[in-house]
Amino acid sequence: MKNIQIIDGALNCSYEVFSVSDEDFAQLFPMANQDVEFADDFFLRAGPAAQEVWTRLWHDRADKKSINGIHGTLFCGLDEKKRLYPTKRESEMVTGLD
Repeated sequence: MKNIQIIDGALNCSYEVFSVSDEDFAQLFPMANQDVEFADDFFLRAGPAAQEVWTRLWHDRADKKSINGIHGTLFCGLDEKKRLYPTKRESEMVTGLD
């Protein structure tokens, strides 16, 4: 199981974490060392199979106080952040942009 933090544009976003199977994680984050994804990119890439993964994603909400790490971040509706993550790796986030 892998833990994914969900970040959306809502003012009341609570940055929830959900646990997913290794298989679903690989569908959401398919590149080597990828730990950032954008929901619209996932749906474009995965096509019809995306809906099944998306539905399962919301089934296992994790207690942030008891999990052992966050393996990926999924941005929903925050396309303006794409320029900060061109490689979709958090460790390579672009900083210092105007």
